[in-house]
Amino acid sequence: MTLKQSADVIVVGAGLAGLVAASEAASRGRKVLLLDQEGEQSLGGQAHWSLGGLFMIDTPEQRRMGIRDSHALALSDWMGSAQFDRPEDENPRKTAEAFLDFSAGEMRPWLHSIGYRWFPVVGWAERGGALANGHGNSVPRFHITWGTGPGTVAPFERLVRAAHEAGQITFAFRHRVTNLIVTNGAACGVSGDVLSTDPAERGRSSNRDVSDSFEYSAQSVIVTTGGIGGDHDMVRAHWPTDRLGPAPKRMVAGVPDYVDGQMQRVAIEAGADAINGDRMWHYTEGLANWNSIWPNHGIRILPGPSSMWFDALGQRMEAPFLPGFDTLGTLKRILSTGHEHSWFILTQKIIEKEFALSGSEQNPDLTSGKWSSVLKARLMGKGAPAPVEAFKKHGEDFVVADTLDQLIVGMNKLTPDTPLDPVRIREQIEARDMQIENEFSKDAQITAIRGARAYKGDRLIRTAKPHRILEQENGPLIAVRLNILTRKSLGGLHTNLSSQVLRPDGTVFDGLFAAGEVAGFGGGGYHGYNALEGTFLGGCIFSGRAAGRAT
Repeated sequence: MTLKQSADVIVVGAGLAGLVAASEAASRGRKVLLLDQEGEQSLGGQAHWSLGGLFMIDTPEQRRMGIRDSHALALSDWMGSAQFDRPEDENPRKTAEAFLDFSAGEMRPWLHSIGYRWFPVVGWAERGGALANGHGNSVPRFHITWGTGPGTVAPFERLVRAAHEAGQITFAFRHRVTNLIVTNGAACGVSGDVLSTDPAERGRSSNRDVSDSFEYSAQSVIVTTGGIGGDHDMVRAHWPTDRLGPAPKRMVAGVPDYVDGQMQRVAIEAGADAINGDRMWHYTEGLANWNSIWPNHGIRILPGPSSMWFDALGQRMEAPFLPGFDTLGTLKRILSTGHEHSWFILTQKIIEKEFALSGSEQNPDLTSGKWSSVLKARLMGKGAPAPVEAFKKHGEDFVVADTLDQLIVGMNKLTPDTPLDPVRIREQIEARDMQIENEFSKDAQITAIRGARAYKGDRLIRTAKPHRILEQENGPLIAVRLNILTRKSLGGLHTNLSSQVLRPDGTVFDGLFAAGEVAGFGGGGYHGYNALEGTFLGGCIFSGRAAGRAT
């Protein structure tokens, strides 16, 4: 039986961008139908799993930490990172400029008014490390939402559920859209399969058993279905070999398997334009999750600046390829060896101060939103935060030893096809350790560590005091094998500033809108080639709001 139902607006995808779009449309009196192929337990999508970081400019949090930021500085950083160089970058550039206006203006007070609050220490992500007009954040701008991912989703979920109770929003979970209905050139509905009920916990694979079909009509359709990071074959098909080197044969998955790009393909088949598919954002500090939720589940280390980073051949990575500085540059550097893994070598003192793990579930203290939990876990507790210590104990990528020789024996057991030379590794660590003698140094990483500690937020909770790696009192020694971790699509459906989808000839696809990652977080790729972090959730909010207000 085919089910039929009409609405003013259909939103396909109940992640953060979908919740924002639905709540905005409903607030304007529009009747909204919100569909998602997963169950209600997955409301909020990928944002639920995030650390909740938002890129904001010149905020009270920054000023309290002594950070002097400005719209002009952020614009310089963004354009130096984006490196827009294609004719089709016109809308991405316009969207980036509008987002920066939003981030420096209305964003924080608006989000604060609906319940957002932020951890007071602003994080310094993606530091660049090259020239002032190149990639990277000149100052800390990463505002972690109290409650992390769940705290980021909660205010919009409350708005959507209130609109649902008021009859403005109807939910249709376990609805997989397979077709976009187009009449006289305009999107006017969707059709697809009703999937069988599945109680699978959030993030776990659910069944694809079809129990029925549906066809829904509407005046407007908003697509908010995310990226392609769960389909590694699709990632490899779009991989920019000319820029980054050969696509990895093995990657760990930073997103569940249902993040498969399916709805983007549906829109393209219906006549939508997609651009910048070769622009993508994958991390180099991935770990195989010892306690996985989805298939091949990977977790990213959010590193401070002190771990020594070696490529698969045992060569120490040079600046700017330092922990936390240049994600895509480091990815290219790692792949240039002909291998896909790299290594951190560090001490117990470093892991205790500097290691954090991505994701709401890996940061229960911040997710709780309680100061007492944060103080206990990060400042008063013994050892590294509990999730980090659990990875050190159980993770397949960790080696712990009392001596460097023992450590390298363990490392070579993990990667017997690319054995490391203990003499070469020791020489490089000893040379680094000699640079600790003075307050000045020719070693770029030591200089970066001291620069980081000039920011009181890093000195407080993110950067260990410089010390010798090989001094026994700083041990034990720890090695971490790092994997490539799939994460975000930086390109997607081509949209304008109102989140309207465009056709390949540049005309508006009437009735069709897109927001979030499926639209390259806005415009079809408003990051350009590089992300400054905090701009994924922020882009979902910004483009979702634009779509909801335009329908």
